[in-house]
Amino acid sequence: MKPAPFDYVRPGGITDAVAALSTPDSKVMAGGQSLVPLLSMRLAAPSMVVDINGLPGLDAITVTGDGVHVGALARHTAVLESSAVARSQPLVPMALAHVAHPTIRNRGTTVGSLVHADASAEMPVVLSLLGGSLDVEGSSGRRTIAAAELFTGPLESSVRPDEIAVSAFFPALPAGAGVAFDEIARRHGDYALVGAAAMVEGEEIRVGYLSVSDVPAVVDLTGVAPEDRADAALEHLDPIGDIHATAAYRRQLVRILTDRVVAAATANVKGATR
Repeated sequence: MKPAPFDYVRPGGITDAVAALSTPDSKVMAGGQSLVPLLSMRLAAPSMVVDINGLPGLDAITVTGDGVHVGALARHTAVLESSAVARSQPLVPMALAHVAHPTIRNRGTTVGSLVHADASAEMPVVLSLLGGSLDVEGSSGRRTIAAAELFTGPLESSVRPDEIAVSAFFPALPAGAGVAFDEIARRHGDYALVGAAAMVEGEEIRVGYLSVSDVPAVVDLTGVAPEDRADAALEHLDPIGDIHATAAYRRQLVRILTDRVVAAATANVKGATR
């Protein structure tokens, strides 16, 4: 199918980009790996597409003592291949290695994946588990949205229609902590049937799940006996069935992946560095 007709603008500055979003039913395009398929299937029909690829400075990847700052135009591949990112927060490249295929990672953006807010995608659950945030700029100025307040429903976020996401922040891995990521998909690069990310820090154990709920789900398993962790996680989750997997199968995958990622994160503690 072909997209419905729309106007197109490629502003050269953030002020002009925000102004362009004042057009009703306008959409921002960065990598386009989520938006373009929606346009082609006519699941989205904006009146205007605001292409932000002409905005300077938004492709930066900055690693500081507190963590990783990823600009809105930084491609998945650039983030994945950054050794500085891996040293600061290894969970980010662990998850990015599972995102689609190299061709898509070469064009798709990490921030774009967050704004798309697909609960089957890897990066929303990573941001949620780490307690990261998203910086956005709109007609009212710039604000920071905590991950806990970002994902509001299926493919829905708290980014306002007149706002552009400019960067995401992933906190650094604390000394003595360990992380792990794993997912099960029919083929590598497909959306996961279920995925899980774990962070172990001292006695604290937290696990995030994708492709289980309408939004990324994070469960605190601190103090739960190893043999009871999967059951404890499922008390907070309600896996649904669809054409890809039954609810019962997803519950079983939650059991398998919970044990797997917690064990891996625990084993990774000795190599964790800030």
